[in-house]
Amino acid sequence: MTTNLDGGVPGSYATLPVAFGLSVAFLRALRQGGAGPILEHFSRSASSPVDTATGSTVAPPYPAAPEPSVVDAAQADPETASEDDPTTRSVGAGVVLLVVVGVLLRFWTPVALWLDEALSVNIARLPLGSIPQALRHDGSPPLYYFLLHGWMRLFGTTDVAVRALSGVFSIATLIPMWFAGRRAGNRTTALSAVVLLATSPFAIRFATETRMYSMVMLEFVLGYLALRRALERSEMKNLGAVALVTGLLLLTHYWTIYLLILVTALLAHRSLRGTDAVPARRALAAMVAGSLLFLPWLPSFLFQLQHTGTPWARRPSFEAVVGVLQEFGGGRGAVASISSLFLLVLAGLGLFARSLDGPRLEVDVRTRPRGRALALAAVGPVLIGVVIGIATGAAFAARYAAMAVPPFILLAALGIDALSEPKVRRRVLAVVAVLGLWTGASTSFYRRTTARQVSTAIKERGSPGDVVAYCPDQLGPSVSRYLPKKKFVQVTFPRGLAPERVEWFDYEEFNRDAEARLFAEMLLERAGTNDIWMVWSPGYKTFDAKCEAIIEALEVERPQASRLVRVQLRYWEHPGLVRFRPGSLTSGGLREPLVSPAPSPAR
Repeated sequence: MTTNLDGGVPGSYATLPVAFGLSVAFLRALRQGGAGPILEHFSRSASSPVDTATGSTVAPPYPAAPEPSVVDAAQADPETASEDDPTTRSVGAGVVLLVVVGVLLRFWTPVALWLDEALSVNIARLPLGSIPQALRHDGSPPLYYFLLHGWMRLFGTTDVAVRALSGVFSIATLIPMWFAGRRAGNRTTALSAVVLLATSPFAIRFATETRMYSMVMLEFVLGYLALRRALERSEMKNLGAVALVTGLLLLTHYWTIYLLILVTALLAHRSLRGTDAVPARRALAAMVAGSLLFLPWLPSFLFQLQHTGTPWARRPSFEAVVGVLQEFGGGRGAVASISSLFLLVLAGLGLFARSLDGPRLEVDVRTRPRGRALALAAVGPVLIGVVIGIATGAAFAARYAAMAVPPFILLAALGIDALSEPKVRRRVLAVVAVLGLWTGASTSFYRRTTARQVSTAIKERGSPGDVVAYCPDQLGPSVSRYLPKKKFVQVTFPRGLAPERVEWFDYEEFNRDAEARLFAEMLLERAGTNDIWMVWSPGYKTFDAKCEAIIEALEVERPQASRLVRVQLRYWEHPGLVRFRPGSLTSGGLREPLVSPAPSPAR
């Protein structure tokens, strides 16, 4: 099989067998209800673990799952029902169908790559030794880019290929999620957790995006299992797993630092009391050891802190936490709001409620022990990050909360388990899953950018030697991805660089000092008798009205201007396109508004 970094395997669907294999492995493990060989280490019973150092029994970090309620004992429960029972078969078929649809949606999105995705691809396709230096001026840790680099060498760089890596991470997360659910509760919890994750709009969205967020979710679930195991048995292999996942998290996304701060604080508190102290200290030491994997990257991280940051975003507020919950349910819209509300109620039940007899629930305002840590893991890192962002001006985007999705889903799965009647559980799970698939499908098909419209217009009407200018430079990676590399002269404002990457080094300061008039003069000089194609969009932080000023300066010299693609604010990334032809006319120009009046979604 031959591969090509520019084209990839024909059709780039060679990635689908990888996803299919993972899906089959998961469904087989689900049917068997036991551990597959990869994760058998994590699937053992948590009852009465022994500290190998002291020989004494160590209490697990969460209480064992409670005995079945009176209703569960009196009625046929899905966990114990015969496989020949029609209800069991129909439930099993429904679970498989929901999971399969969720898997398919993770590989089915027709939209073009937007800025973050195209930028990730352009960095990852560099020679392996050049990636760290490129990332110093970008603001991300390197692990995902190294993996994407290898993935693209195997499968190419088409949209399907580069997004498939995130899809594979997302599908792979379903397998350890089963075991995480078993440890958090029981088989009902595990089944609910898998279905909720498979149909999660947030998980589906970022399984179709060439970014590291699906990878972060996988690492969290593996870390949860590893830490649970290490606290039960402080063996070297368990502690080594904790150390490894700690290092991987740090090298995947910086926001995981807030999660690790929280876990470190909880382990430090636990290490001061009772029989839990010894395993907690050892787990804490393992995390410290794992953090050493970050040391080679530390100088780059410090450089990024000083020179890159997040100049594209505004200071967050506590409303961002509400925004995260909205994103967990699929974003804006009536169906997404209902989905978010269901998930929030289920998470509340998982934290506060347990079943009694019949439809009755008991609410413990002190919270249930087995849901307490999950709630902290779901909410704590987000709150820490938002508080730090408010204090320092650092950006926050809902996607940064990817690490909070697995514990939130586990908490919601505990909420389903708190519903005592099996029929109610099944119906609630089905409703939430269908809502998730509905909003997940909408998210997958939501057009994130007009980059393909803009590039198509340039390709169809442009001539060799035409100048394509981008203002701001953040529009360059997505639009230039779909343009011939050598046909046009492509430059970005403010630095006049190639469009494939964004130079974030001292970004705000450089943009503040850049002059629109000088950039327009440079475009006119380079174009000569060729056309100038202005790819632009308003409203970007640090640019003020400089992009509009460039257009005005060009129109003075080239009144024969035409708007080919209007700025459409209903898209997440909304580049517009203006064509400036040489020559002077007494009539013409841009008579219609450049920007569509449609309301803009949250950026």
